[in-house]
Amino acid sequence: MDIRNIAIIAHVDHGKTTLVDGLLRQSGAFRANQTIATCVMDSNDQEKERGITILAKNTSVRWGESKINIIDTPGHADFGGEVERVLRMAEGVLLLVDAYEGPMPQTRFVLRKAMQNGLKPIVVVNKIDRPEARPTEVLNEIYDLFIDLDANDEQLEFPVLYASGREGYARLEPNDGNMDLKPLFEAILKHIPPPKGDPNGAMQLQCANIDYNDYVGRIAIGRIENGGIRVGQSVVLLKRLGGTATGKVDQLFTFENLKRTPAESAPCGEIVAIAGLPDVDIGDTICDPQKPQALPPIKIDDPTLSMMFSINTSPISGKVGKFLTVRHLRDRLFKELKSNVALKVEETPDPRVFKVSGRGLLHLSVLIETMRREGFELEVGKPEVIYREIDGEMCEPIELMTVDVPESYAGKVMELVGQRRGVVKFMDTRRGHMHYEFLIPARGLIGLRSKLLTATRGEAVMYHNYSGYEPFKGEITQRKAGVLVSMSTGLATNYSINSLKDRGDFFVKNADDIYEGMIVGEHCKDRDIIVNVTRAKALTNFRVSAADATISIAPPREFTLEEALEYLNEDELLEITPTHLRLRKKLLKMHERKKAGREEAEMVEG
Repeated sequence: MDIRNIAIIAHVDHGKTTLVDGLLRQSGAFRANQTIATCVMDSNDQEKERGITILAKNTSVRWGESKINIIDTPGHADFGGEVERVLRMAEGVLLLVDAYEGPMPQTRFVLRKAMQNGLKPIVVVNKIDRPEARPTEVLNEIYDLFIDLDANDEQLEFPVLYASGREGYARLEPNDGNMDLKPLFEAILKHIPPPKGDPNGAMQLQCANIDYNDYVGRIAIGRIENGGIRVGQSVVLLKRLGGTATGKVDQLFTFENLKRTPAESAPCGEIVAIAGLPDVDIGDTICDPQKPQALPPIKIDDPTLSMMFSINTSPISGKVGKFLTVRHLRDRLFKELKSNVALKVEETPDPRVFKVSGRGLLHLSVLIETMRREGFELEVGKPEVIYREIDGEMCEPIELMTVDVPESYAGKVMELVGQRRGVVKFMDTRRGHMHYEFLIPARGLIGLRSKLLTATRGEAVMYHNYSGYEPFKGEITQRKAGVLVSMSTGLATNYSINSLKDRGDFFVKNADDIYEGMIVGEHCKDRDIIVNVTRAKALTNFRVSAADATISIAPPREFTLEEALEYLNEDELLEITPTHLRLRKKLLKMHERKKAGREEAEMVEG
């Protein structure tokens, strides 16, 4: 069988998943009368809501006598653990770039990994049907990107196609009139080499992904590097961290279109799913017991951001969640490690608290949101960047950030980014918009997105991705405003919120559950104050005018999970339940906070 394995690389919203839909349709993967969802590869609920790819997935299409395995990769560095291991299954990459926006930070991150693996690229300039498309300039930017990433001469001789995933066509020239994807299929078969393994050698397969089925247990997914595999074959499992285990291939599946198809055997180079190995983990090598030889381990970049996870200790915990105990939290976090290899979980001296480290805020927030939907209640602290000492100097993670903004707001963007120790790497004018590229410390990004959107009236478009470690850039001022902290427990009332509206903006509304120490709003000054938002209006037997019945209160400010995490200060926690996000102080009692403040002041003075 003629096999090609190709990974698709693209920035968020550059049309990657839509193009895969078009490839599936035109290869005959669907019946003529079959109802098909758009973006079929984004199957995870959060992927559909956020419009991004989080989990690497694979599918396949048939073109003539050939089978093309397509691996959909996440575009964000936060999910780099997914990217690094799935690129090992490919011989080439399809680099998809928007014909207007050009190469973006997430494109750069995944392409760098592909270049390091020596994969053959095919460049697709997508969305050429956009009125503002500029394919010639974008192609020059792509050449510059390849040169920046130290591509070799062979990688620089990449074929170029011009496409519209939505309209379902690819062209060798922008205006050659072709209206189907046949040129793309032909380019893949012509330029992407077949798998390099030895079909007659001893069987070797490295587990790149894990799935689970209630009937067959853990399912290992990977590409057969050498030899072939068949159902009933005895194998040995060489663990990534040392040790061995024996097993047998109970079931074997190959990927056909969007489905897994049972198979009796599979040849070298095929991507397969294997059931029957209960101890398999990502990075393990499955091989022939006669010649057990481990494949090189998958190298995963170290985490750059950490947070403290703990059980929910608020006075109103346990009302809506199903999983509340330390045992539940611990088991869930350590279970996540088996499939999320870029994550790191450490126990702390406090048995209720776990230090969880990941590749970025999005990486950790996706985990939190997943646990929240599963029914967990938990609390998390302020995200903290992970510093490293390199050549005797303290270094911090630096991100490459791009910002597109109307020219009238350019000054405000420069001012905000400058306050966060960001420096301009590149700037350009594009049809009335300024395009900036900044290098900025990762800690400077915490809370920056909301400030940029406020300063530009929602018109700024911002993306960022991990660049590397550089020497410490200096102190950065975080949130300046103080908060309104509740002094009582009960239900919030319109009467008390209305009487306190001059104090600042509120995060709660009438009849919300409130407890002492909970943060109910943002103070208009730079210090915290305590307020009583549960006070009800005293009722008397005197009749008053009906003016009080028409109290006008501004709607509360609502946070997304990422916004709430960015808002936190060191002495605050975010309480997360399946239905609510609540900000609170670590110490709920006012006298405890005063005592802690005095002790901290004494330490500073001492």
